[in-house]
Amino acid sequence: MSSDKSSGEGKCPFVHGGLTSNEASNQAWWPANLNLDILHQHDTKTNPLGESFDYREAVKSIDYEGLKADLLALMKDSQPWWPADWGTYAGLMVRMAWHAAGTYRVSDGRGGANTGNQRFAPLNSWPDNGNLDKARRLLWPIKKKYGDALSWADLYILAGNMAYESVGLKPFGFAFGREDIWHPEKDIYWGAEKEWLAPSDERYGSVDKPDTMENPLAAVQMGLIYVNPEGVNGVPDPLKTAAQVRETFARMAMNDEETVALAAGGHTIGKCHGNGDAGLLGPEPEGAELEEQGFGWMNHKARGVGRDAVTSGLEGAWTTNPTKWDNGYFHLLLNYDWQLTKSPAGAPQWEPVNIKEEDKPVDVEDPSIRVNPMMTDADMAMKMDPEYRKISERFYQDHAYFSEVFARAWFKLTHRDMGPKARYIGPDVPSEDLVWQDPIPEGATDYSVDAIKQAIADSGLSVSDVVCTAWDSARTFRGSDFRGGTNGARIALAPQSTWEANEPERLASVLAVLAPIAQANGASLADTIVIAGNWGVEQAASHAGVNVSVPFTPGRGDASKEMTDIESFAPLEPVADGFRNYLKQDFVVKPEESLLDRAQLMGLTAPQMTVLIGGLRVIGTNYGNGSEGVFTESLGSLTNDFFVNLTDMSYRWEPTGKNSYAIVNRESGETTWTATRVDLVFGSNSVLRAYAEHYAQDGNKVKFVEDFVAAWVQVMDADRQF
Repeated sequence: MSSDKSSGEGKCPFVHGGLTSNEASNQAWWPANLNLDILHQHDTKTNPLGESFDYREAVKSIDYEGLKADLLALMKDSQPWWPADWGTYAGLMVRMAWHAAGTYRVSDGRGGANTGNQRFAPLNSWPDNGNLDKARRLLWPIKKKYGDALSWADLYILAGNMAYESVGLKPFGFAFGREDIWHPEKDIYWGAEKEWLAPSDERYGSVDKPDTMENPLAAVQMGLIYVNPEGVNGVPDPLKTAAQVRETFARMAMNDEETVALAAGGHTIGKCHGNGDAGLLGPEPEGAELEEQGFGWMNHKARGVGRDAVTSGLEGAWTTNPTKWDNGYFHLLLNYDWQLTKSPAGAPQWEPVNIKEEDKPVDVEDPSIRVNPMMTDADMAMKMDPEYRKISERFYQDHAYFSEVFARAWFKLTHRDMGPKARYIGPDVPSEDLVWQDPIPEGATDYSVDAIKQAIADSGLSVSDVVCTAWDSARTFRGSDFRGGTNGARIALAPQSTWEANEPERLASVLAVLAPIAQANGASLADTIVIAGNWGVEQAASHAGVNVSVPFTPGRGDASKEMTDIESFAPLEPVADGFRNYLKQDFVVKPEESLLDRAQLMGLTAPQMTVLIGGLRVIGTNYGNGSEGVFTESLGSLTNDFFVNLTDMSYRWEPTGKNSYAIVNRESGETTWTATRVDLVFGSNSVLRAYAEHYAQDGNKVKFVEDFVAAWVQVMDADRQF
């Protein structure tokens, strides 16, 4: 007779939540362990398109005019399951595109519309993205028609452009080239809060000082795209809100004029929805039941569409004619006094005092009914803040100027994360070069690489000097928004030339040698920096007994001061670079976590990160010629000594400070080497140790060099992979 425990009667044979729950994950058991997941995301196994699919080629085959015509038709094709306000989806599509692009932040280049990540958690379920699931579903027939040749990421932004075109605005331009991801991004830090719309105090040193917002964040609260429309922490105060708007939009790389233009232009069409009971809404998409099929915020208890829809909780349009591109926003904002009221859903909002009947917008379903317009606290900031007020009045007096500034700001908002103009595809790409695109002239290719290498060999520059300079130039690349890198040689320009991490004095002396060599041989300084680094790697490999030729592709150009948006380059400054054992200061974040962040931005895998660390240490590239992690007696030789000695049990490891360790000979008791946390994590973390042991093996000395060279070339060429 079987026991109750072994009996299957009434028992489920499956592991409940075992495959989907995080409760039993390694990270849950050992939360302090270094999580390498951000280096492994977006594996090709998640992508159904296959490795041979080339989106950048596929999108060129699209019938562009036909696609735009389909989108214009969609704007007026109201569906009974989600009726269009005033018969057009223009406002909804603008909001979808805005919220896709508006998550971009200049601090780390993450966020934005470039990956189509709005269809995945957490963005698809953020409170601020309420009912955008309907916008995406409305677009499905068009996505279905054009298939893989049209990414969701490109479709979101083009839909926003066509929405504006449908109401009378001429967009500045549009570029294809955004490729979709196929699962949620794990590399974007959205904040530490554990609840939606938690008080913004949690991400500020002082909520009254917006510049104390935690980096790299830009939005003021968890689940918002930028600021709370109801006021700071939901308490109306236009001047306080203005301060948060200014900081948030600056972190999105926007100045005051662009900020006012975007706020006004975004609110010139469409409306807010709060004419109902928000308590009747079901869960967000990620929390909804299977039968909702990806929809969230569904109202099954009362009519929840059309004039009765609830999204933000605020209710009303901003302008008299919310389906027309005009100056109505400024007309109402500046010519009326506004009083604080509440929407039917209970949200604080501003409504005009004694508004003329003809200035009221009509009801979304019945044009015979006129209703009050409204303004959010952020809109009132455009009137109450002195600087914003000046810009608003200027726009009000010159609608053509406002339209131009908005069109350019909208283009910047929706294309900022795409990187250099060379990545743009399509007939509507503007011919004008914009400074925020980090323009770079084409470089020469018809010169002798060997002649440059010989000149470098004769120059007296050390292997360490040229490898450090090439690395410092390349490490600025961010795969998040395709900025930085070696192309442009901006390491020779402000602000990069003065960054502490670049050792300005050493850098200046190296560039003083390389610049004349470049000029004498007809090459760009950018190419010469890379050639010098490659030469250094080849010399280090030769000293280790391995002859290699590091692949090189010419054609980089040299940017000028006028081509460089100095202010927007400041966030690219490395404050930590584990590859060179550099920390600008003692941060709350552990050094090894900062290493992962930089490696992920550079597009490196965990094995590539590992082999680069081991090689750079023995070549001698530590910041300030530091000795930490230099586990070799043959400095300057590209050996696998770092891994051999790290895994050698003849030593023990003793902490000597918060980020310093002694590597002690067990027999003699003498300190042989010193190390940092970044060095020792490759022996401590089980995954990284597996890679370290791989490269420490006796038979892998040549493979180590080959893998280092391959990873090095990827870093040098990262900004040219398009």
